[in-house]
Amino acid sequence: MLAYVIFLLYLCTRIMSGLFFLGIGGIGMSALARYFKHAGYQVSGYDRTPSDLTKELELEGIAITYIDAVDQVNGLGLSSDNTLVVRTPAVPEDSAIYTYFRENGFIIKKRAEVLGMVTRQKKALCVAGTHGKTTTSTMIAHLLYPTNAFLGGISMNYRTNLLLDEKSEWVVVEADEYDRSFHQLTPYISVVTAVDADHLDIYGTEEAYRESFAQYTSLITHALVMKHGIALQPRLQPGVKCYTYGVIESSAINSQPTDYPDFYATNIRIADGQIVFDFVTPEGKICDLQLGVPVYVNIENAAAALTVAYLVEGSSHFSVLCSRLSSFKGVWRRFNIHVNTPEVVYIDDYAHHPQEIATTIDSVRKLYPNRRLIGVFQPHLYTRTHDFAEGFRLVLGTMDEVILLPIYPARELPIPGVTSEMLGGKVVQKDELVDVLKERIAQSPTPVVVLTIGAGDIDRLVPEIAKKI
Repeated sequence: MLAYVIFLLYLCTRIMSGLFFLGIGGIGMSALARYFKHAGYQVSGYDRTPSDLTKELELEGIAITYIDAVDQVNGLGLSSDNTLVVRTPAVPEDSAIYTYFRENGFIIKKRAEVLGMVTRQKKALCVAGTHGKTTTSTMIAHLLYPTNAFLGGISMNYRTNLLLDEKSEWVVVEADEYDRSFHQLTPYISVVTAVDADHLDIYGTEEAYRESFAQYTSLITHALVMKHGIALQPRLQPGVKCYTYGVIESSAINSQPTDYPDFYATNIRIADGQIVFDFVTPEGKICDLQLGVPVYVNIENAAAALTVAYLVEGSSHFSVLCSRLSSFKGVWRRFNIHVNTPEVVYIDDYAHHPQEIATTIDSVRKLYPNRRLIGVFQPHLYTRTHDFAEGFRLVLGTMDEVILLPIYPARELPIPGVTSEMLGGKVVQKDELVDVLKERIAQSPTPVVVLTIGAGDIDRLVPEIAKKI
């Protein structure tokens, strides 16, 4: 709250006409940049490398430099009196442009601080958790559309990571736990999907990681929607309700246990590349819902999204919202099927944590049970590779074959002894990958599924892989 007061004082004493985004090409930063550009501010920024996303921002009238040098910002008309600088932790402390702003009196805010301030103007529907944040939040936005949303991925329905609707009282927000960013938010309703340990470079221990989520739940003002059975002890304010969601297989319903979630998917049917299920609420059941993106893990994501939609709209409009589920096209880099032939299926996914990878593999096995699975994994961060090396080895070993790319460092410097070789499998360079894949496919005695996974820049190889195989 103090940060919000300081920000308001800043607006009252200075005429803010522009914002400069350090790391503007990031998915969260780009949504904020688009928001302020739409609001009429002069927006510019820096990023290390061009991408499809930065090209789109430039086409929208946002000036971007890719050179970390002070002379790159001198001609933009920026001053400490009229420009707010927004930064992401991905930009290093010794960045020349960042140093210039610090040393010349610019007000500098973290992305999470600014997002928190912006979202206080609406009732925030937030999605937190180690896994599933982006798909679940994008599903919620699709079910409630038209609405406002700051998404952690590019919606395949709307081809953007920012949705705006002045008439809607809601804003959907992906609540990122990295660097405790989600503590800047004020959720009206929040989903928590999972609390499997991650970002131990920030938190140090699994206990500290879960404690951060417990603290986050204390910020919720209306309702918590929590995955049934996760290791989280919520710390809710008086009057804030807690609901659970999940997936209950039909075989479990017919047995003795009765500890069911408040909302759950059941009677799951998978056939001909489609997934159909029923959804149970405290007031009844909606039958035969079809997933627009038939991935098994999306049943759980849909259960969370449908629960939020139920709490927002109530039972009277709920069946209409449910019908929208079949038109959900997914999120870019979340189980995107790029090639689908009798010989080869090619899927690309953002998974970068052992549990996420396990879930993705499980979905592939359920959809294509008789195919050979060839996985390509690009580890993301030296610290994550070090902390979860054994988990990565175990889960990658469940594929028929795995090919590894070198670690994508992002914001980190190398750690001695931490390499992709720790994870088992053959390590190839990015420029060799397509030829290696073609060879493996040609040698396979049965039809194959090729699965590329990782949160680094492996996505830039996707078009060539899809074209060549």
